[in-house]
Amino acid sequence: MTTYFQYDEMTWDAVASLPRDTPLVLPLGSGYDTSTPLSAGLNLLAEQLSHPPPQSVGLLPPFPFGWRGSGLEIPEAIFFQYISNLLDSLRDDGFSRVYCLAPSGIDPQSSFILNRSAFFLRLAHPTHSRTNPFVPPDSERDKVILFPIGHTEQHGYHLPLSTDNLIINAIAQGTANIVPTRSYTMPLMPYGVSTHRASFAGTMNAGGRAFEDFWLAVVDVLVQRGFNRFYLMSGHGGNTSFLVNIVKYAGERHRRIFCATTWLHTSGRIGSVVIPKYRTSAIGGMGHAGELETSYVLHLRPDLCHMERVVDETDFVATPDYYMDWIEGGSLVANPPWDDDTKTGAYGAGSHGAAEKGRLWLEAAIEEKADHVEQIHEQHERREKRRNEGYGLWGKFK
Repeated sequence: MTTYFQYDEMTWDAVASLPRDTPLVLPLGSGYDTSTPLSAGLNLLAEQLSHPPPQSVGLLPPFPFGWRGSGLEIPEAIFFQYISNLLDSLRDDGFSRVYCLAPSGIDPQSSFILNRSAFFLRLAHPTHSRTNPFVPPDSERDKVILFPIGHTEQHGYHLPLSTDNLIINAIAQGTANIVPTRSYTMPLMPYGVSTHRASFAGTMNAGGRAFEDFWLAVVDVLVQRGFNRFYLMSGHGGNTSFLVNIVKYAGERHRRIFCATTWLHTSGRIGSVVIPKYRTSAIGGMGHAGELETSYVLHLRPDLCHMERVVDETDFVATPDYYMDWIEGGSLVANPPWDDDTKTGAYGAGSHGAAEKGRLWLEAAIEEKADHVEQIHEQHERREKRRNEGYGLWGKFK
């Protein structure tokens, strides 16, 4: 009998202890095997993996879009490079049986699949490929399109690999709920960039260049469909510098759009005021898997928190212009090995986390993102008015 576990609900040290022949499966989309019960679909998957089926299979978070039939299709080479880098992350951790679960519609003649055919499994269509052919729907063109972009990575001994995803998805959903006529949220992207991937097991890495190419291609496709306001919302610090590049590329390529990002969440003029109201840790206590993220997960998914295993680590090699906290300080930008500053993967004081703090900070984060949505609308509308009036050099382009 094959059992299944959610890879991203584990802690990094639990991933490190898995047998390296454990099959790990990254699905493209969700909703497989709609004509049969879920258990039957999983049995079919197990049969495809080997004979006899393996005893335990790890399921990774589903990749939301990008392939043919997903509703938002980007160039195949760009899409497959992203997927390839993610699968290589698992192989780099020593896993020998790594697979991508692909729906029909993937070109079987693709050079990517021909080169890696042993790593692709196929079941039935995902449900969304039939019920929602375009993502986002064209009816949402006048809204700000929210892209919650998290990551699957280690968060110390006490938090799951899904920490960033849980937080940014809750913020995006909350934003869309309070300003539904002004914003539309896309499905969560659970994979970003971790340049420190090798330090602790379980951490994925899309690769910086593949990440930039993918998201710029997504913007390109949506601009061609008439969308013009985008907010790339990151729940993971490693994404930030690459998202800034994407915004720059997009703004240069598409002169009549407004594409924005920001440093993480709960860090702008609203969040930065609310954080110190409730924090109890000193500076350095909120770097990674610290007081803030622990509080969020205690509020959102307390069942995935292992507070009995929390280890506070604040011994960051800090100087006046380089230190680690949620809203990072200092003018120096660097990327030393994580092993220099943490023994367990945490940067911060997770023991200070509390569910009530998480609730209050989530409210502030949603308020902040809703405010950003309104600012994006205002920026786009005021700029379009100027353009249409022939402001400056725009008079030459009319």
